[in-house]
Amino acid sequence: MSEKLEEKRGCFGRLTFLFVVLLLGGFAAALYFIAQPQTMDDVSGYRVGGGSGHSRDLRKVMENAVERGYPVTISEAEINRYIRRTLKTRQGGTLSKWVSIKGVAVRLEDGRAEIIIERRIAKHDFTVSMYLNIEQTEDAEGSIKTALNLHGGPFFEQVPWLNRGGRFGQLVVPQGFLVLVLDSFRAIAKDYESELNLAFEKMTRIRIEKNQLVLDPRLPGSSMGLGDF
Repeated sequence: MSEKLEEKRGCFGRLTFLFVVLLLGGFAAALYFIAQPQTMDDVSGYRVGGGSGHSRDLRKVMENAVERGYPVTISEAEINRYIRRTLKTRQGGTLSKWVSIKGVAVRLEDGRAEIIIERRIAKHDFTVSMYLNIEQTEDAEGSIKTALNLHGGPFFEQVPWLNRGGRFGQLVVPQGFLVLVLDSFRAIAKDYESELNLAFEKMTRIRIEKNQLVLDPRLPGSSMGLGDF
């Protein structure tokens, strides 16, 4: 009887040891990918000299679209060139001597946007990002309601409540982890409050597509305005 009990204890001890090893290994791997900045080369218009074509004043573009009632398409490159030209946010606090913001970028994919902050900490680059998606519903009267969701959809279709929040370095993290970096994104949103209000409050229809944002201020059933320019 005692021998069987000892065998069970030994088996349990080995399983516990294996679990701890796997847990520590997973934690070490997570730290490694967090420390690796995501590649920014595919983000149009982010690097200096990136993108091509005329750089519009996006706030004025959206104001004109709202006032005159026509849809407007804004490219990913235009958004990132505009941010690079107008960004005011700076890293503050006690870490400001060692931490600096290199830039803020927007990556547009089908159905979602990724807002990326690139920092330099002690001569090393780090990135953190947050996913956004737009959910719009139309009722029987034709009224459209818009919800801005701070996630990029579920990790797994079978687990719809577990959403992708963003990326710490190259590691995709659940939405709950955004609480660690939310203040940084709020500071950026405050700098662009007027532009965000035009894009998400004044526009009736909003579509996030690959490399472009499509905005339409017209009410359902209205005719084409003066056109996009």
